[in-house]
Amino acid sequence: MAKEKNQEEVETSPETEVKMGEVVEDLPKTKEKVEVVLASEVILGESNDATRELYDKTRYGEPLEGNKKFQYSLIEGLYLMERDKFIIVTDKGKKVDFDTYLKKARKIEPNFWIRYAVFKDLRKRGYIVKTALKFGADFRVYDRGVKPGEDHARWVVFPVSEGASLTWFEFSAKNRVAHSTRKRLLLAIVDVEGDVTYYECRWLRP
Repeated sequence: MAKEKNQEEVETSPETEVKMGEVVEDLPKTKEKVEVVLASEVILGESNDATRELYDKTRYGEPLEGNKKFQYSLIEGLYLMERDKFIIVTDKGKKVDFDTYLKKARKIEPNFWIRYAVFKDLRKRGYIVKTALKFGADFRVYDRGVKPGEDHARWVVFPVSEGASLTWFEFSAKNRVAHSTRKRLLLAIVDVEGDVTYYECRWLRP
């Protein structure tokens, strides 16, 4: 990832590579698959034992309609399909395979695969990952063992392709998002093989 300095002076923000821990199993051990529906830009599922366990244990999805349904992001949907927890169908009941789903998601969100690589890596390491759009970031990530509502998220995360460039103005803006939300900034750099390296950044004022 190259950072191109512009003429604006910004505070120094050292980058420290962060090891996010070993892979753990965070999903329920049941082999039951849940049929859910691809509805435009989200996934919808009925409330049942499997979907409630996914939510209660590791906060997959968000409850809707007084807990009668659960709504999942496209990223959550693909991950749970890849992990053999979801069977995804259209509103007409036609099964959606992995490649078709990915193609549709990329049309909706060109940076989908980079974001998915980071989401998948963090989830497999036992972190709860939720959207951070209202903060101006991609994800908010909680310490392992912490659920939303029990404590605040520790990081806001920005996934970046290894070959992408990032201006100092953009870098400074990401730091300001983290600072304004009282969270740590985590840059997640995705290489061509889909491996992720994490850098935690913080302000140092002269």
